[in-house]
Amino acid sequence: MEHADLTPTAWELVQAELRERLRGLPPHATALLRAGAGLPLAFGQVVHEVGRRLMVLLPERGDAFADAPFHDRRAHRELPALAGRIRMLPFDLLDRDACVSADERLVSGCSRLLAVWDGAPSNGQDATAHMVAYARARGIAVEVVWPAGAAREPAGRTESPRVPEHRH
Repeated sequence: MEHADLTPTAWELVQAELRERLRGLPPHATALLRAGAGLPLAFGQVVHEVGRRLMVLLPERGDAFADAPFHDRRAHRELPALAGRIRMLPFDLLDRDACVSADERLVSGCSRLLAVWDGAPSNGQDATAHMVAYARARGIAVEVVWPAGAAREPAGRTESPRVPEHRH
């Protein structure tokens, strides 16, 4: 669920809405996410900023990020530092199906899914539409985060996942 194609304005709108929704959760709630650049890192930063607990799902192989692009290696270093708990699962970061399976395992243990999603069906690249359908089929509450004014970059204009700098 990276959403590398969000416009800069969309990043700001999404982060503001995530802050609001996270602050509205019970104080004991724990946010869960699979480590990755882009939206997972931004979400982890927001969770930390609002003082909520965070559990990060990492691949069991310690060298899983060794050949990853810089932005993925950065996320791999920063997210565990923000997390109160880490959960290890066997999955290959370069295998979309393995990542989707890991996400399913993560979602199946949740009571609520916050999905940054514009409502579009899966394009074969991101898995948000699948995760929303998966959660709903299991009776897990889904809250879609797509604020008014949020938009994606036009196709072909995205270079790499942009994550606004973390503000403490």
